[in-house]
Amino acid sequence: MTIRRAVPQEAETLWDVRNQAIRHGCQTSYAADVIARWTPENMPESYRQCVIENPFFVAEDKSGNVVATGYLDLMQHSIEAIFTLPSASGQGYARQIMAVLLEEARGREIPHVTLAATPNAQRFYEKMGFVTVKESLYPSRLAETDLRCFDMTLAL
Repeated sequence: MTIRRAVPQEAETLWDVRNQAIRHGCQTSYAADVIARWTPENMPESYRQCVIENPFFVAEDKSGNVVATGYLDLMQHSIEAIFTLPSASGQGYARQIMAVLLEEARGREIPHVTLAATPNAQRFYEKMGFVTVKESLYPSRLAETDLRCFDMTLAL
């Protein structure tokens, strides 16, 4: 397993990992039509900007294929886009990405990080040490609805 910084030229690949992870992992959390709208094939250009502007990391498998993603939103001090391909789920890729992101945050002297967890991912983040603060509804332009999520925090 290799963890490295993402590059803007691979944003479409990262978007595909995101979409596959949401389509598979969120089936029990959101309606199928919501997931379909939330995961369009065409990537918004703002996603590439996230890769450019933030410490965005990927995990590669033994063959060099990107199988997991995640980034630290420097403006919000939040962990974002932790996604793993369904075929690579349970192999520790997301944990490794999270470890690198937390180290990045510590290196930038960020005192605590936050995230918004989908219902299916809340337990994963709790195992990583995050504490649930409250349940919220997040407006999603892509999904055209409010998404039920859990606001979580971790002191560094």
